Amino acid sequence: MTRPHIAIPIPTSTDPEYNDQGWKQYAAAVERSGGEAIAVPLNDPPAVTARLIAGCQGVLLPGSGADVNPQKYGQEPAPECAPTDQLRENVDELLLQDAHNMGKPILTICFGTQMLNVWRGGSLVQHLTGTAVNHKAGRTVPVAHTAAIAPDSLLSQMVIDEEAGHHLLLPVNSSHHQAIATPGDGLRVTAHTPEDGVVEAIENTPDGVGGRFVLGVQWHPERSFDASATSRAIFERFIAEAKAWTPLPPSTPKN
Repeated sequence: MTRPHIAIPIPTSTDPEYNDQGWKQYAAAVERSGGEAIAVPLNDPPAVTARLIAGCQGVLLPGSGADVNPQKYGQEPAPECAPTDQLRENVDELLLQDAHNMGKPILTICFGTQMLNVWRGGSLVQHLTGTAVNHKAGRTVPVAHTAAIAPDSLLSQMVIDEEAGHHLLLPVNSSHHQAIATPGDGLRVTAHTPEDGVVEAIENTPDGVGGRFVLGVQWHPERSFDASATSRAIFERFIAEAKAWTPLPPSTPKN
């Protein structure tokens, strides 16, 4: 196998225009980095989805116009909370379960990062307020703010010095109104916005479940693939991990 298969769910069950524009960008970044993008439909029976993702060596969870169901982290929806997309959430959870069971590399982006965090038992800020940083800048703003990257993180290994400088302050785009509040089990914060502390990246702790590559970013590296060497490095490392992936051995039952 020379091109690992990367499972990417269709972003939404309700917005064909968003799906067409968005999915193609994720797929292009994967394929330009050496992978083969595999579209995962949202309306197939779980058994069909399971067979499809069994042949994939990595999982990429993309953004979405929806918000994660806040009842999954013990809250009622705030007035600013967007409608949920149950079909997308169901598929994401199947993908995450398969990837964690088998140790497959996981890259999540924006909504996908929030799904990863909630699936691991973490919580979200339902609506960002009281901050001068424009986190909802959108796809027309190429650089919305910087993200301070933890120097001892997996993510820091992909940051290009010429782009982020000695202090690992990476210029990023931004297109979200929610953010991670409490990291989920086995996850740690590895980037934040310096001005307001909003979480910009999470990844596995050394004893986190699943494989060795579990990374979630709040910005959209697929949109900045051409302009940002770090964005390209993130996808290249993800694809390299998928290419090198071997299934985790079955866990040994405890006495």
